Amino acid sequence: MTEHFALDETTIADVHTAYRAGTLTARALVQAYLDRIADVDTVGAGGPELNSILAVNAAALADADTLDERLRTTGELSGPLHGIPVVLKDQIETAGLTTTYGSQTAKHNVPDRDATIVGKLREAGAIILAKTTMPDFATSWHSTSTVSGLTRNPYALDRDAGGSSSGTAAAVAANLATVGIGEDTGGSIRLPASFCNLVGLRVTPGLISRDGMSPLVEPQDTPGPMTRTVTDAAILLDVLAGYDPADPYTATAAIARNRTSYTDALTPDALRGARIGVLRQAFGSADDPEAEAVNSVIGAALDLIVAGGAELVDVEVPDLDHYVAYTSVYFSRSRADMDAFLASRPGIKATSVAQVHADGLAHPNLDLFAGIATGPAHPADDPEYYQRLEARERFQRDIIGVMATHRLDALCFPDVRIAAPTHADVLASRWTCLEFPTNTVIASQLWMPSVTVPAGFTADGLPVGLELMALPYQEADMLALAYGVERATGSRRAPESR
Repeated sequence: MTEHFALDETTIADVHTAYRAGTLTARALVQAYLDRIADVDTVGAGGPELNSILAVNAAALADADTLDERLRTTGELSGPLHGIPVVLKDQIETAGLTTTYGSQTAKHNVPDRDATIVGKLREAGAIILAKTTMPDFATSWHSTSTVSGLTRNPYALDRDAGGSSSGTAAAVAANLATVGIGEDTGGSIRLPASFCNLVGLRVTPGLISRDGMSPLVEPQDTPGPMTRTVTDAAILLDVLAGYDPADPYTATAAIARNRTSYTDALTPDALRGARIGVLRQAFGSADDPEAEAVNSVIGAALDLIVAGGAELVDVEVPDLDHYVAYTSVYFSRSRADMDAFLASRPGIKATSVAQVHADGLAHPNLDLFAGIATGPAHPADDPEYYQRLEARERFQRDIIGVMATHRLDALCFPDVRIAAPTHADVLASRWTCLEFPTNTVIASQLWMPSVTVPAGFTADGLPVGLELMALPYQEADMLALAYGVERATGSRRAPESR
């Protein structure tokens, strides 16, 4: 029944229109994605071998049949995600489905309960299609994993899909699912989304529950949508946002309560009259050809944003580089957060990060994991930990002060100063984790929301993402601007490697 349905670049609204018209069933859609996964993703199948999918949900077709029967008998969709196939980063625990957190120490781990967000997706009618690749315990900007090895970028197969939500990015970009969910601590949604020509949303931490997910830096961690359109990201946020007693950080959701839906905030004229600050400090050097290729794409996108009615204001943040370096707490806090999680999960054959490292069970390219494992066992063991937290408060005040001074609706900059690196560069450890030229850590360490939107392509066909960063709890206004940017640039297109 999919012969008259365009699988490529389909949206939630497209699928629902077809369901209501009777020209598509959930079973047919799921089967079409499963067929494409077999052709495009599976290693050894002779196709592009993206290697983005770790485990397919064996119950996906049966779940689709249930939803088809419900629509047939009631004439109504079961919820805002009725029959929408979703892929999940393997950091998100899913009942009855192998969940590895990217680590060989959990390759046989099968949770007996869903993470809170998985329950919300199911309640909204979504079909959990598959789990996706990620580096060990989300400790990389790249896809290197002891479970899955490398994930290919669908726009250039010799390049990395980015991390740590590697598989979700590649799968959604290559149209292996309608939408996906990633997780973002320092940029693990936005960075791979920018490398794979997607919309990637990081919310104010706590707006979406982290219950049932492995941590990296608990106060910074957040799941979020990875989609081909801003509208689909907003629809997912409407489903996922909200208070959860299982995650005390979701008290944020009470502060951020949106009076309408996030989807309703999207208006065609959102750019008209908007004031957006351009953070030139976050652009790469014009003397670096890799950075200049990205700068050129961002510059062209900014011209289109101005043509769409926005006003751009060049701004500067005092001591930006110092703040970004000093407020990083991976080596202060992550070990304690990760150890507490490991101790609580009997399905993981390790009780501490140090044990995994000592036994050589993490991918050798994960220098961040090694640094965490050999660093302080408790945050207070870092004599500067509390000064780092105080600096984060100053950093946020300074950023908000700049936005207030210039009456800005958002700040913008390239997500990453270069396009997706080659696998050769990744495996050669061209950069350490903390040296990789990503700007996504800015919003993460400020605990502020941000979203990446496709900005265009370099001359050699590599995607570039433009990041918008807004004030805490202002996701609705930020998504409206992102929708305007999406309409102005029109830069999303499917990869040819399908």
